[in-house]
Amino acid sequence: MIYFWREREGYPWSLNSLYRVVGISKQGFHKFLSTRRRHDDETCQIVEIIRQIRVDHPTMCCRAMYFKINPVFMGRDRFETLCREQGFMVQKKRSGHRTTDSTGVVRFDNLIEGLELTKLNQVWSSDITYFELHNMFYYITFILDCFSRLIVGYQISSRLLTEQTSLPALKMAIRKRKGQIPEGIIFHSDGGGQYYDKAFLALTKKHKFQNSMCEFAYQNGKAERINGVIKNNYLKHWEINDLGQLTKQVDRAVRLYNTDKPHSCLHRKTPYDFEKELANLEGQNKPMMTESFDANLQIDRASSPVQFEQNKPQNQDVNSATSGKVS
Repeated sequence: MIYFWREREGYPWSLNSLYRVVGISKQGFHKFLSTRRRHDDETCQIVEIIRQIRVDHPTMCCRAMYFKINPVFMGRDRFETLCREQGFMVQKKRSGHRTTDSTGVVRFDNLIEGLELTKLNQVWSSDITYFELHNMFYYITFILDCFSRLIVGYQISSRLLTEQTSLPALKMAIRKRKGQIPEGIIFHSDGGGQYYDKAFLALTKKHKFQNSMCEFAYQNGKAERINGVIKNNYLKHWEINDLGQLTKQVDRAVRLYNTDKPHSCLHRKTPYDFEKELANLEGQNKPMMTESFDANLQIDRASSPVQFEQNKPQNQDVNSATSGKVS
């Protein structure tokens, strides 16, 4: 039935007639399809969480990982089968692929490969990471402006559902920019189901984002790095005992990262100060920043907001750098 539903444009008969022949209702089939999609979405993201666990715990068995993640929609045997299919068994070499090839999975083209960053709100990048607390996993979603490195949105959750991860983080980012974001901004992520969920895509469509996805982790290097910075440079050094404390400490870490931590790639300015200078330079030439999005390639440092492009002709039209004040 799923095959005929996906290929329905290529057959002369209607799906309603097929439902009658099979003996199911249209509502029943779509309920089944919705449930399967939700499971596929969570499965895709669990594969990413397993990959991260493997980095921290190279020899942890799959059964131990199951009880740590405790996926409510997946039993132990199915979880171990998934680990085996994805190459995460300890005795086997890990597969290079991180996502499952499940029915209903959507993948967007990678729009940032080779792209030159020139302004704020050109590319936002996002990723979901885990934080282990008393043998329980919680999840943190970050959204980063790739030009200024400012964390514009984030969310802490106990589940991997879209409405608890990517969706509230994106809503926060839109509020952070006061709803004033340019048409065509690229939203880049991995292939997790939270980034192609129907509700999430409805929000990106409403604000005219361009959805972009990577196939491998290094193609989402900036978002991957911010995971490590917040977890390893901040959270792991503070006392955190429950979800409430984790939420408060993530708030604190993001605030310190955005407003108090100088960045070498921003000429030792904080992301907040970098954006503030850009706002003050409205009407003048843009700074330029040419770099790779790949985590395993050398990164060129960004030009200071007060350092103009020396190689451009004097009569070349240049749009001014714009940004609202970030609170």
